[in-house]
Amino acid sequence: MSINIGIIGLPQSGKTTLFNALTGGQADTKTHVVEGISSHVGIARVPEPRLNVLNDMLHPRKLVPVEVKYIDVGASVKSLAQDKGLDGELLNQLNTVDTLITVVRAFADDSIPHSEGSLDVARDITTMNMELVFSDLAIIERRLQKLEESMKAARAPERQALTAEKDILLAFKADLEQDRPIRELHPEGAAARIIANYQLLTAKPLLIVINIGEEQLPEASSLEEEINAKFSGEKCRAITLCGKLEMELSQLDDDAAWEFRAEYGLQESGLARTIEISYDLSDLVTFFTTASNEVRAWSVKKGTTAVKAAGKIHTDMEKGFIRAEGISFDSLVKCGSVAEARKQGQLRLEGKDYIVQDGDVITFLFNV
Repeated sequence: MSINIGIIGLPQSGKTTLFNALTGGQADTKTHVVEGISSHVGIARVPEPRLNVLNDMLHPRKLVPVEVKYIDVGASVKSLAQDKGLDGELLNQLNTVDTLITVVRAFADDSIPHSEGSLDVARDITTMNMELVFSDLAIIERRLQKLEESMKAARAPERQALTAEKDILLAFKADLEQDRPIRELHPEGAAARIIANYQLLTAKPLLIVINIGEEQLPEASSLEEEINAKFSGEKCRAITLCGKLEMELSQLDDDAAWEFRAEYGLQESGLARTIEISYDLSDLVTFFTTASNEVRAWSVKKGTTAVKAAGKIHTDMEKGFIRAEGISFDSLVKCGSVAEARKQGQLRLEGKDYIVQDGDVITFLFNV
């Protein structure tokens, strides 16, 4: 199962540079793309140290990590609220993603003019947040117009359902007009079901990537802290990253890349951190399967039941679910092997309603 993440930003913010860094791609960072049409798609693996531990313990023939699909959306964020953006390929691309990354420029480069004429990180974040809100408001307003038209010819039972939807959308509209993103509202019941149909952009988790220059690396932590104090919130977080440097390092082998990072005083990969935080913001947990001499990592939303997790692997496993046999990663490591875990009685038998926990190693039993 892959996670879909959309990358957006103002022109010349470095979003394609970040895309190349994350995916190891070589998309042209200088060519101007046609708004709403051109985009880049690439795949990256979610860093998962536990897979290496399971590999050393179980010696499978194959390890399969969770993958992230990145979509570098081929348009400026400023086209989101325009009719062209809403009707075209741009919004279709964004509607399919689980999480959004907005790239904000903090690096100075006289050869690359800033689209707003000057560097101002807080201003650009505010601009992008407003564009996401405008896009959602446009979608809701269009739906409200259609509801009004439908209610004129609707019979009483139909009119009741349409009125209920209208009231829910009006409530969301009022919140958006107060600059409250949907992700902060915790919709439940009918409201959650209705709003899910529209894939509103402010309902999606948001990672703000502050794209800094190499000379700004010493102040990266303080800048990140400052931006988070102003803009972090429910499923929204900001990080700093030197996109140009990370893109260059992504073209090197791991040992050489770590040598260069050490020279810059970097303790961790900015790319790995970006992926990990995106994963966390998406409210996901990882479980593992060990079938057919293969150890594979899977991602599911927190709160997913065993039967639904089985369905992520194959629909037949959900239809014919019998039970799940599982053990936590930590318990398996302590036992040293599945055979020893079974001997010690550490393997649990769980039913359909068991909530999958992060790090569970599960074998699903089913019959179709």
